Amino acid sequence: MTRLNWVKSHMLAAAVASAATFAGSFALADDVSQDRLLNADKEAGNWLHHHKNYSATRFSSLADINKDNVKNLKVAWTMHLGGVEGGGIWSHGGLEGTPIVENGFMYVTDGWGSVYKIDAHGGKGVLLWKMDPKTDHDWAGAVACCGVDNRGVALWGNLVVSHTLDGRLIATNKETGQVAWQRQVADPDKGEVITGAPLIVKDMAITGVAGAEYGIRGWIAATDLKSQKEVWRTHTIPGKDEAGHETWKDDKDAKASGGGSTWVTGSFDPSTNTIVWGVGNPGPDWDNEYRPGDNLYTDSSLGLDADTGKIKWHYQHTPNDPYDYDSVAENVLVDVPGPNNTTQKLALEADRNGFAYAIDRNSGKFIWGLPFVKKVTWTKGLDPESGKPVEYDPKQSVQRYNAAVTPSRTNKVTDICPGNMGGKNWPPTAYNPNLKLWYIPVIESCNRITVEETTPDKLKKREFFTGGGPSQPVKITGSVTAIDVTTGKVAGKAETEFPNLGGILATPDLVFSGQPSGEVIAYDAKSLQQLWQFNTGGGVNAPPMTFSVDGKQYVAILVGLGGAWDKWFIDATPELKRMQPGSMLYVFAL
Repeated sequence: MTRLNWVKSHMLAAAVASAATFAGSFALADDVSQDRLLNADKEAGNWLHHHKNYSATRFSSLADINKDNVKNLKVAWTMHLGGVEGGGIWSHGGLEGTPIVENGFMYVTDGWGSVYKIDAHGGKGVLLWKMDPKTDHDWAGAVACCGVDNRGVALWGNLVVSHTLDGRLIATNKETGQVAWQRQVADPDKGEVITGAPLIVKDMAITGVAGAEYGIRGWIAATDLKSQKEVWRTHTIPGKDEAGHETWKDDKDAKASGGGSTWVTGSFDPSTNTIVWGVGNPGPDWDNEYRPGDNLYTDSSLGLDADTGKIKWHYQHTPNDPYDYDSVAENVLVDVPGPNNTTQKLALEADRNGFAYAIDRNSGKFIWGLPFVKKVTWTKGLDPESGKPVEYDPKQSVQRYNAAVTPSRTNKVTDICPGNMGGKNWPPTAYNPNLKLWYIPVIESCNRITVEETTPDKLKKREFFTGGGPSQPVKITGSVTAIDVTTGKVAGKAETEFPNLGGILATPDLVFSGQPSGEVIAYDAKSLQQLWQFNTGGGVNAPPMTFSVDGKQYVAILVGLGGAWDKWFIDATPELKRMQPGSMLYVFAL
């Protein structure tokens, strides 16, 4: 029996036993069908998708909590969760998930992928069951580059669908908490782990992978939830004879370990049957001379045929990236008025390189782009026609952009802005369709990169393959920044003392966000004036969401700082060293 099969069989038995301990008789909920997922916004009181809807707007039409009364928002109930324990290179787990709510029942995960079902009726939270997948902490934690994290579940039929850090897709019975089935999708033996929530499209669970820092070859995979078999797997680094392979021009087969991970949940356009998904950095991260060429499809947004996984279009933001500027962020799908009474169908992406992009989601054509951070030094700007950095030279195999600050084998120690954590990292944006405002959780940063020349012998199983590393000589702050998507210009910016590491929720006249120092904050959606604040006492590293039950609106958020920040970037925010590990769900109401 292989290690994977041994782990899978033993963990399945443990998960079933764990869930059965809590299972009892509970009110039955409706099955979650594809029709319900397509029309998720019509169920205003529910939050059925990771990003609220297929368009990833994270906008709720609920308005009982509004700018006139939000000052009266108070804690309704709280619940301690597990998953704080460490493993591998990590001292503790964190919380980055978005709760899913259906008909008054909430489903949340902790950092190790345990799933909790909570009855939110009656103005209080009651734990109904917990499914513990018994993840191998050290095996997976040793190759989790950026924290012990799980960003949440999806619903399909009568199942709760989730991932584990050690690479499994698990289907749990929604009523009993017992594991129905599971399959291995990623392989930690190769440095692959899974941190993102699944996206359910047409009876398939779509899975992304993390691990670019370990020399993996990234992919997006679809599992048929009926047959429990893989439907398609599309690699983000093209193989021989696939389109884009020619953009890896080395003689070391760099594309075999080229990175391109896909660890943030994508979106779906049913009108064109297109899954839109972001792709991360090439590997090694900082030594781009090791991998000459544009390195497709790293640092790109991809449009994929939902049925086959075939790449329909792509847009690459930072070719031959020497900065670790992933384009892994969610793509928000919006329709806005265009020229000559047309409608522009856009995919919006706030990139780690500090620029916000709008591309045509039918073709991948660049529409507009602008910086959303206060300081960009790696390039002088974007070409207004192509959206590429103005210094980009397609005739050059190794790009230098602003050569004075670009990490390279001849410029081995240099400072870049934004830093490699990005102007925005994984925390999701939100979009208000009424105001046409797009809200970005911003990291206002610079950091120092030290380059190490990469050679093929440095590529070793389950070891970092980065070509250098970052350090933090200056303080990092943040903001909530609003972009008017009709003009492609910044409409407002609410400065914050610390980087925004949790993400955004939008309602008709409010914007909610959190701080790693513990505060949950509500802003006026138009002016970004702060209207309410509550200090949870724990670091906020997860996005807020809202739901209603028994006719009452609530706002919920997971609290527990983990992830990459308090290991790799804490020196840039020394005040956050006092924040203690935790695992708590907060729910607020009027």
